[in-house]
Amino acid sequence: MTLNQIFLSPDGSRLRAGWRLALQTFVLLTFGICLSIPIVIILFILDPSFIYSIPEIKPELLFLATIGETFAVTISVFLARRFLDKLPIESLGLKLNIQALFDILAGIGIASLQMGFIFALMLGLGWLTFEGFAWDFDPISLVVKNVLLFFVIFIFVGWNEELLSRGYHLQTIASGINLTWGVIISSAVFGLLHLGNPGATWISTTGIFFAGLFLAYGYVRTKQLWLSIGLHIGWNFFEGVVFGFPVSGLDIYALTRIKVTGPELWTGGAFGPEAGLIVLPSLLVGAGLIYWFTKNREITS
Repeated sequence: MTLNQIFLSPDGSRLRAGWRLALQTFVLLTFGICLSIPIVIILFILDPSFIYSIPEIKPELLFLATIGETFAVTISVFLARRFLDKLPIESLGLKLNIQALFDILAGIGIASLQMGFIFALMLGLGWLTFEGFAWDFDPISLVVKNVLLFFVIFIFVGWNEELLSRGYHLQTIASGINLTWGVIISSAVFGLLHLGNPGATWISTTGIFFAGLFLAYGYVRTKQLWLSIGLHIGWNFFEGVVFGFPVSGLDIYALTRIKVTGPELWTGGAFGPEAGLIVLPSLLVGAGLIYWFTKNREITS
């Protein structure tokens, strides 16, 4: 095998998929490290205790960290798509039109139903106890401020993780192998990327792998990222802020105050529903809703 065959795609027009992924990851890590150093310094100056209380990190500090992540992910993916893949940014599934807005809103709506399903099922089974609403404990101004701030944070998180996982990872792997393996491998990486979250286990990683398959289904059905982005935004927001569950191990500001008492194997315990078996029927419900929403869609790549 020649060096060209090792490094270049069969048509010789660009690097093979594996090399493109490696370079994009290198650029992402480089930008991430360069941005994280000043952000950590700022976070420490603002609140030295944040290092010891990551699960309960203040929303203002989490917002600042998310902004840094957004820059690193967006720049690395856009540079890789343009100069390594030699394709326009829009080809990732970022076509801007009115359908993009409908897809985002539909994704948020579908995720709200999924999380409502989990909440209702756990409540009906006696696996959680309702303790009150946020305004029963905090001033309404604080409630509004935190809800809006976390919604903005989750918009950035949805953009970052979908641009990277269902955008660059899935599509680059698919270009080198095929779509099926692109979905499977990118979802596995998506699960592994959450291993650093508080309370992560192999069970939570498996649950997030299945969540990755579900989010990939939104891309496969539309060949655009907007539905998956909406699903991701809605999942995090309704899981944590609206219904009061931990979001992948993070305790965030919640409108609904609950105490989960059911079996951890099913509820996910301190990590949240992604680490419990209860996430599986919710993902099936969501997949059915995605199919219904897209059944009359003419899919073009």
